[in-house]
Amino acid sequence: MSFNIALSGLQATTQDLNTISNNIANASTNGFRGGRSEFASIYNGGQAGGVGVMSTTQNFSQGGSLTYTGRQLDMGIQGEGFFVLKGSDGGAMYARAGMFHKDSEGFITDPVGSRLQGYSVNATGQLQAGNVGDLQVQTGSLPAKSTTKVGLVSNLDARVEPIAVAFDPKDINTYHSIGTSSVYDSLGAEHVVTQYYVKTAANEWTVNYTLDGALVTLPPLPPVTIPPTPPTLLTTKLKFDTNGVLVPPPAPPAPPGTNATKQSLDLTLSNGATNLKFDIDFDKSTQYAAKYNNSSLSQDGYTSGELKGVRLDDNGMLYGTYTNGQDQLQGQVVLANFSNPNGLSAVSNNAWVATNTAGQAITGAPATGTMGTVTGGYLEGSNVDTTAEMVNLMTAQRNYQSNAKVLDVNSTMQQALLNAI
Repeated sequence: MSFNIALSGLQATTQDLNTISNNIANASTNGFRGGRSEFASIYNGGQAGGVGVMSTTQNFSQGGSLTYTGRQLDMGIQGEGFFVLKGSDGGAMYARAGMFHKDSEGFITDPVGSRLQGYSVNATGQLQAGNVGDLQVQTGSLPAKSTTKVGLVSNLDARVEPIAVAFDPKDINTYHSIGTSSVYDSLGAEHVVTQYYVKTAANEWTVNYTLDGALVTLPPLPPVTIPPTPPTLLTTKLKFDTNGVLVPPPAPPAPPGTNATKQSLDLTLSNGATNLKFDIDFDKSTQYAAKYNNSSLSQDGYTSGELKGVRLDDNGMLYGTYTNGQDQLQGQVVLANFSNPNGLSAVSNNAWVATNTAGQAITGAPATGTMGTVTGGYLEGSNVDTTAEMVNLMTAQRNYQSNAKVLDVNSTMQQALLNAI
């Protein structure tokens, strides 16, 4: 009986050594989860039968540390969850290692070609939450977008005296301040809209405009006189209260020539592009006793651009970055979680597959529910503590030697018995 007990100890310790050696071998494997052999005593009808390994569990309670790599498509998970992958056979796999790259078709894949799963976007760039599929970065050009709105926040100097002479963009004595805004047409060509600010009375200003140096005028009226009436300049009247705050326009319908905070422009172009239609918004502009300045300038148009890279937000949003300075949403990484991660079955290439023991996969966006966050440019390391594993290794070695000694003693005793006979 003692021979069988010692033999079970050798077998169990051998399995433990396999687990420890696997932990040590994968101490530098990204996303690896260290294992632990769990022993159980064996009894047969109340008689001691030795020891066995009940199971080898993985440590999903402790995450690995994140290491910065700087690579655009490296991803590290902080918290719970797994990346969802689709293998070449179409089966689902789950991983913590976030070493991803683009393949020749723009799909996001791991080093062995398994495709990362996530929420896709439709033709207009809207995220299709709930529609999980292969994440793909569109490699085509980003088309130009015509400007539809310009936002200006400026301060006009309240100390200047009103000007009564007619406005002339070539005469600096006919206006007080000047500002410029770049806008884009439907072909992506850039145009310069210049605003000329003229103080006409106390707390009242008139804004005149030029497009690429040409005065912006109102659409001409049908000629009723000979010679025809000269074109009228397009102007915007800004009015401020005694505290220097821009006064909003009266409720529509507003009489002609009343104050405004927004100006709509419809400009005809000669380069083949459609009419340039956009609004200039002066909201939150002020009139204080300080020099003219522009504290904010924005517009929503841009020229065409080529894909130059990708970036990832902490919520898993994947963007393509383009040479025109724009970002375009390509999709969102999804994570999966399980009620019993220890039920997952480890497979090669840093992945696990689901089993009935693990439970049903629960998928969702990062930072929602029980899902952790995803950090771009980082990789999660192994959670193996090599110091602890070396201690475990020495303990396993001692146990193995002790059980081997029992076998040796048992063999010596049997030999003594045979010699006595």
